[in-house]
Parts: sequence; structure tokens; C-alpha cells
Amino acid sequence: MADDPFALFDTWFAEAQASEPNDPNAMALATSDARGRPSVRMVLLKGHGPDGFVFYTNRESRKAGEIAANPHAALLFHWKSLRRQIRIEGELTWASDIESDAYFASRSRDSQLGAWASDQSRPLADRATFEARFAEMQAKFAGGDVPRPPHWGGYRLTPDHIEFWQDRAYRLHERRVFDRAEGGWTEGLLYP
Repeated sequence: MADDPFALFDTWFAEAQASEPNDPNAMALATSDARGRPSVRMVLLKGHGPDGFVFYTNRESRKAGEIAANPHAALLFHWKSLRRQIRIEGELTWASDIESDAYFASRSRDSQLGAWASDQSRPLADRATFEARFAEMQAKFAGGDVPRPPHWGGYRLTPDHIEFWQDRAYRLHERRVFDRAEGGWTEGLLYP
């Protein structure tokens, strides 16, 4: 077994990519506001490595406001077909503009236009309003590249705790934990 949590993540993630029918990179992101009230939603992992786990979003959304108020967050990957999950806790920071620009450029044109058209998490009177805004963005950027909106970019969760959970018969599950320590990681087990 790997004693490096990132190597173990890579192994499990590769197995999920080979077996999960939809979005093996889907992860639950839990944040809380300044009063400590939690919220959770699904986002997509778009990059990972020893420096952390990256996703992209509107930086004026509800989640972005919660991150600004309290940058501590948690991620959860659940791969039902593999009977595994990974919990990751740490602090969120902005991904660089270079990373955000590069990822934005890789998105489909409609996704790029949608980032301009959406006031994510804000009230919407009706679907027609959003569709009209989308059509406006199509016209605005017709015939040219769609630049990344200034309010849209990446976040990186730098982990300080990672737990690998493997289902076992009779609820005798295996739980391996890694905690960041000075100079590396400590490893241990938890009771199921």
C-alpha cells in the first residue's frame, strides 16, 4: 500500500475513471459561512497533485462568499461502484490567473458563454431571462475567442487531512488517514 496520500489518491482516482459511469471527478464541496452554517454542493475536480485539489467556479457565487468568510473546507469523493470514498480537509486559496485562463480556454464555447451569462446563485425570475442573456453573450463574442470573465476562476484546496475509506463486509470498513505534519505526512488507521 502507498504511504504517500497523493500516490494512493492517483491509484484510486484512476480506478474510478476506469469504472464509474458518470463524472468520476465529481466531489462534494462543503463550506460554511461566517456564522458557521454549513452548505454542500457537487463540483468537478479539474486538477490535483501534491499542491492540492482544484475546481473552478464563479467567484461571486454563494460558495465563493462562504470561502471568503471561512476558507476552511472539505471535499468528498464517493465512488459507489468501487465501494470507496475519500475525505479531504484543508484550506482553499485562489488558483493562479494562468491556471484559470488555461482551464477556461479548454472549456466548450457554450460553457464559456454560460460563465458570462450566469449570475450564479442569485435569484432568476425565469429561464427565458437566462437564455436571453446567453444569446446576448453569443452576439457579443461572435466570431472571436471568449475571454475568461474577471469573476470566474479556480480554487485550490491544500489538504491537511485525507481519509481513504474502503467498504468491507459486515461494516468492518478500512479507514486510513493521513495528516500533514512538519516535513511530510503521518499515517494511521481509524476504527470503522
